[in-house]
Amino acid sequence: MWLMPSHDASAHGTALLSRFLPDRKFPFPKSLYAVEDTLRFFVWDKPDAVVLDFFSGSGTTAHAVMRLNRQDGGRRQCISVTNNEVSAEEQTRLRKQGLRPGDAEWEALGICDYITKPRITTAITGQTPQGEPIRGDYKFADEFPMAGGFEENAAFFTLTYEAPLSVQHNRAFERIASMLWLRAGSHGRIISDLGEDGWDVAETYAVLENLDQADEFTAALAQAERVRLVYIVTDDDSAFQMVCRELPSTVVPVRLYESYLHNFEINSGRSV
Repeated sequence: MWLMPSHDASAHGTALLSRFLPDRKFPFPKSLYAVEDTLRFFVWDKPDAVVLDFFSGSGTTAHAVMRLNRQDGGRRQCISVTNNEVSAEEQTRLRKQGLRPGDAEWEALGICDYITKPRITTAITGQTPQGEPIRGDYKFADEFPMAGGFEENAAFFTLTYEAPLSVQHNRAFERIASMLWLRAGSHGRIISDLGEDGWDVAETYAVLENLDQADEFTAALAQAERVRLVYIVTDDDSAFQMVCRELPSTVVPVRLYESYLHNFEINSGRSV
C-alpha cells in the first residue's frame, strides 16, 4: 500500500483525466504516476518491453508506458485491450431513447470509443478532442507541459468474431490482418490487401497467397533483411513445405489459415 501524493487517484487519476477529456467521465481511473511506478519495477531495464493490458479501461497503462519511454528513450510498446461497454447510467438513458447495442449512437459512448482511444490520442498530440492544448504540467519523475505530447504513435483495431469456415476459405483476410501484424511484432506497416499479385512484403513480415508467384515472392523476400515471419496461405501441406524450402533460414513460416485457426483457438478443451 503506497501512501504517496503522486499515487492519489483523485488528483492524478480523475482530475488528470478531466484535463484530457474535459466533457467526459470515467469511474475511478488510477493515478498515472502509480501505474508508472508499478511498471518501472519490471521494465526499467527493458527498453523494448511489450506491456499487455487486457482490461485497459481509460488507457492509463498505455499513458504510463509513454512516460517511461520519454524518460529513458525506450521503445516499449503497450497492447491495450478493452470492450466498448456503455456505463449503466448511459444505458438507461439510451434505452429510453429506443437505442440498443450496435446502434451508432450507443457505440459512440462505449468505453473504448468514448474514453480509451480519445485519451491515448490526446496524450500523444497534447490536444483535447476539441483541439485545445491540455492545461497543466506532468509532475514528479519527469516534469513538462502536458500540451507537449509524446513522440509516440498508436494504431486502433476493432476485433470481431469470425466463422472458422470463412477464415479457412480465405474470405476474412482484411479482418484478421491486424492480428497477423501484431503477431509479427507490431512494427512497420500493416499488410491489409494482397493486391493482384497475391503477395506482399512489409518491413518485418510477409504474406504469400498466390503460390504461382512464389518465385517473385522469395526474390523480394531476399531483399528484405528485417523480415522474420512469413505467412503462407494454402490448404496443401506439400505446397507449404515446397515454399518453405525456398525461404531464407532467418524467417519463420506460418501456414494460413489452418495455423491461424489453431494458434488463436480458445475454449476448445485443450491448451494452445
